[in-house]
Amino acid sequence: MYRDNTKKIKIGNVYIGGGNPVAIQSMTNVPTEDVKSVTEQILRLEKAGCEIVRATANNEAAARAFYKIKENIHIPIVADIHFDYRLAILAMECGADKIRINPGNIGGRENLKKVVSEAKKRNIPIRVGVNSGSLEKNLIEKYGGVTAEGIVESALDKVKMIEEEDYDNIVISIKSSDVMMCVKAHELICERINYPLHVGITEAGTVYRGNIKSAVGLGIILNKGIGDTIRVSLTGEPEEEIISAKLILKTLGLRQGGIELVSCPTCGRTNIDLIGLANSVEKLILEYEHLNIKLAVMGCVVNGPGEAREADLGIAGGNGEGLLFRKGEIIKKVPQEEILSELRRELDNWRD
Repeated sequence: MYRDNTKKIKIGNVYIGGGNPVAIQSMTNVPTEDVKSVTEQILRLEKAGCEIVRATANNEAAARAFYKIKENIHIPIVADIHFDYRLAILAMECGADKIRINPGNIGGRENLKKVVSEAKKRNIPIRVGVNSGSLEKNLIEKYGGVTAEGIVESALDKVKMIEEEDYDNIVISIKSSDVMMCVKAHELICERINYPLHVGITEAGTVYRGNIKSAVGLGIILNKGIGDTIRVSLTGEPEEEIISAKLILKTLGLRQGGIELVSCPTCGRTNIDLIGLANSVEKLILEYEHLNIKLAVMGCVVNGPGEAREADLGIAGGNGEGLLFRKGEIIKKVPQEEILSELRRELDNWRD
């Protein structure tokens, strides 16, 4: 598989590429210079399962803030740089574990040399980022529009600029909001480089729409063996991105651990608020990432346990009562309103 053969890169205390597990990333959405707010957000992301976080370094105060932010977090932080090479250098001086730049808009070749020189001195990886929305005019004209081929050529041009400075501590990111264009671009580029790839569907949309586009796009790409880090880009709270990324990786068998939740669709036999119950259980299981079990939420006390007999643990509700069951066998009956608290108690005391 491609990810088994990509170059191994160290970002802070996290390794990507070379067969390492696909790392989950997100990005802060509060001003980086607001150290208290951004630190609190990163700590919430850590709790959700984020392994690498990116923050903008869009001004001097933001770049300098990396030093203080680093004092209180436990995961690598990436400085997102646009246009100003001086901010890239300053962010590295202030502790950034990696920088994200577009070598084509950093202010010319001489300025790029300065950035690469600083990265080389500190052995800091450079993520080369190219989005379909920022594709150069000459490549749009060459390929008759924005295409996967154009995105790949643009990225390879940028990588070459850094390689010509005798540096290869590089991560590549090629993104598009067009799912199938993004898939094709990754298929093309992985045949030509061995640098680790950061994968995502950019500007995917709201939590609802963005999750669907990301699940489809990332699912295809990751299942081909492509991708060393991922971000699910959502218009929502960053923690939502982490939850979605973990589910995508688990569904593909690229992550183990954590509770797999299955729940039945509602039907005319349902006489419990199954939607509300399932949503409550989904929030509850976030506290039990250490458990590697399948949990079922069913809406029928008559057929539910049998229909979910492959589940390690399950609950079913209806007719004023709730059931707890293991492998299809009922182990406890409780009043319907106590089913959630009984489930928590069972999870707290879970033994295989």
